[in-house]
Formats: sequence, C-alpha cells, structure tokens
Amino acid sequence: MTIHIGAAPGDIAETVLMPGDPRRAKWAAENFLQNATCINDVRGMSGFTGTWQGHRVTIQGSGMGMPSLSIYANELIRDYGAKTLIRIGSCGGMQDHVGLRDIVIAMTSTTLSTPSRGFFRELNFAPCADFGLLERAVAAARGHGVTTHVGGIYSSDVFYDERQDLNDQMVRHGILAVEMEAAELYTVAARFGARALAVLTVSDHLPTGAALSSDERESSFGEMVEIALEAAFA
Repeated sequence: MTIHIGAAPGDIAETVLMPGDPRRAKWAAENFLQNATCINDVRGMSGFTGTWQGHRVTIQGSGMGMPSLSIYANELIRDYGAKTLIRIGSCGGMQDHVGLRDIVIAMTSTTLSTPSRGFFRELNFAPCADFGLLERAVAAARGHGVTTHVGGIYSSDVFYDERQDLNDQMVRHGILAVEMEAAELYTVAARFGARALAVLTVSDHLPTGAALSSDERESSFGEMVEIALEAAFA
C-alpha cells in the first residue's frame, strides 16, 4: 500500500494500462479482462486486475494531467514492480489529415514543462516511447484496419489553452495531436528502466472544432484498448 494506491503486494500486474478517467478503467476492465477485481479505490481513482488471454493485466486510472499521472506512474513502478505502462486515452488532432476516431501512437512527446523538469535543470530531455511496444502497437493497429498515425504528440499542462501561436508552431512542426500525460509517463518510465507507450484515440479536432459525443467516444475506444493489449503481449 502506498499513499495513493491501496493495493496489497502482488495485486498489481507487471503490465498496467493507464486511462486518465477511473470510470474508463472500470469500463475497460469489465469489457476486456477476465475475472477482474478492484484492487484500488483510494480517492476514487479505481484500479482493476484481471487477465487477458491468460496474461495478468492491471488497468489503473491516472487522473488528468502530468502531475497526477506522475504520482501513479512512480508508485506503480517503484512500489509495485510494474514494468510496462501503456497510456490509453483521448487526444485532440492537430493536423488536417488526423481524423476523428483515428489512432495516434506517440513516438515522442513534446512539452513546455513536466513534474520531472526539476531533475534536468537546463537539459531539454526528449521523452520517447519504448520501440518494441511501439512496433507491436503499429502492427496491431494495422491488423485492426484502423487509420493510424505514428509520430510526435504534444503533452500540454493546461486544458484551456489560449496560446494559438504555440499551437501554430506545433502544427508547423508536424505534431499529430495534443493530450496531457504522455511526456511525464515516458520520462518516469525512462528513469526507472520501465517500458512505456501512449495509444490514443482522436476524440476532437483542433483545426475544425469537430468532436465525438460521449457515446461515440465509448464505442470508439475499444480498438485502442485492444491495440494496447496486443502490443504488450504480442
């Protein structure tokens, strides 16, 4: 048991999927895992452990934003021995060719700042995904026939962003999408020698303002979970 995770030793699998929303963790556990049990509900941040095709998997909510994600990633790796962490979540498409419901697999994640910034001082650390997970996720996505984009994303530390000039530069430099957690996940994983990846579903589109409804989001997120699981255990 840690400050933020109430699981007992052995309750958490070496492979952890991390949606931001704890209710999405519950939904994914109910729909993709066998014999899933709740192993954490501290502060309402639900976590579940079960099996997928015979492999033990934990699905643990991370909360919104890099500070919250950092807490859970640190404790999962340091205190519970997690070795593979895959973020599953939504993102906003930033390029014209990135459409709603597309899958974005993040090779790298650009950011203005993360909770780990103090470790590096003047160094601009470049957080990136584990290549093995990345390679298998791309293969899994192709197998599902879903439109997939692989490249750099932007992890923002604010949701209500008013920096249009910054967004313009992200688009100009080929950033595919924006979300709020991956850069810190990649950094924490690198620090502890763990593997990390972010597999994201495009739920809204910044250039056009188009967005999925709540029901459309839920029905579209299943492929993302399957791709993440196949990447972890291929």
